[in-house]
Amino acid sequence: MKGRRIIWFILWILSLVAISFYGGAVSYGLFFCLTLVPAVSFVYLICVFATFRIYQEIESRNIICRQSMPYYFVLHNGEQFAFAGVSVRMFSGLSYVEEIPEDAEYELLAGERYTFRTGLVCKYRGEYEVGVREVILTDFFRLFRFRYKIPGTIKAVVSPRIVKKSELKSISDISAYLCRESRNGNTEPDLTVRDYAAGDPIKQIHWKASAREQKLKVRNRIGEEKQGIMLLLDTGRRNNDPYKYLPVENLILETVLALGYFFAVNTISFSVLYGRGEVCTSRVEGTAQYEAFYREMSGIIFDDKEDGGRMFTQLAGEGNLWESRAVFAVLQRMDDLIMDTAEFLAENGSIIVIYVITDENLEQYVRRTSSRLKIIPVPVDSQLEEWL
Repeated sequence: MKGRRIIWFILWILSLVAISFYGGAVSYGLFFCLTLVPAVSFVYLICVFATFRIYQEIESRNIICRQSMPYYFVLHNGEQFAFAGVSVRMFSGLSYVEEIPEDAEYELLAGERYTFRTGLVCKYRGEYEVGVREVILTDFFRLFRFRYKIPGTIKAVVSPRIVKKSELKSISDISAYLCRESRNGNTEPDLTVRDYAAGDPIKQIHWKASAREQKLKVRNRIGEEKQGIMLLLDTGRRNNDPYKYLPVENLILETVLALGYFFAVNTISFSVLYGRGEVCTSRVEGTAQYEAFYREMSGIIFDDKEDGGRMFTQLAGEGNLWESRAVFAVLQRMDDLIMDTAEFLAENGSIIVIYVITDENLEQYVRRTSSRLKIIPVPVDSQLEEWL
């Protein structure tokens, strides 16, 4: 377009020179034609801008992350003159429209309507604008360009997807142990027994031993007093730019939901912890409660006042994590205090697994892992399946 303007300007200067040195009807005619071209083009674009119509629709504004949703847009020319150049620009970065050329330009004859049916995919959980962002209108001579901002954009509400894994390769030894412990808990664990004491759970009563000794006896695990699994997630927001914080938050929720799904299908009960002004706790037992767990995670609000790493060290310092046989944390950062806390918990009998959603190099912490402590860095723009 800039090149065409330069060509027009050179031709206009030449026509002016021709008038000055030669005169005549041809020189004056050429000069007036070249002078009128930008004025006519500008008026034409104003008319197109005032009469152009675009419609867009999506099947549902409630979308699951990375799942295609039927979507279409319509370009309509209801006037008696043609529209020369119409280009459509989409919201990108957070979502994309399938099978549409990025620089496609359309010509609409008088009364013509163009419909494009395709699918729309949202990359991250959140609420943001999708579909057509603006339309670019160009005149016949390509001297001017108007940008037509869409007045009624579509705002989608995107929920995180569930990554369903039958096994967690990143912690295969630990996950195998947890599944074995879960199966033992549902059958007859390798236990010693002791006399029943007031407050002991009824489900811990060993009925065969009680019948044999004619008094209530309860199970007592050999060398294992810790119980339960804690799943902790970081709900802090580290940036004000949605193009930066949405990918991180989405990956955090995907990781938590994937771990929760693995626990649920293996009948491993767990408690989820997160910050929302205070520490919120929910208990999930089996697949029957997973749907409610998914809705709760989908509705979590991230806040710049929250810090999952600080919550992890605070809860450990208060003793709230000591009785857990395993603690899974999904954090946005790693530092020496968090690492020292994790090592201390592991040394006292807990299994600690920390997924860190970051692009930073965490090799210094990964080297300090052991059979009871795992640090797993997950790059922000990666596919979660590769790291689970």
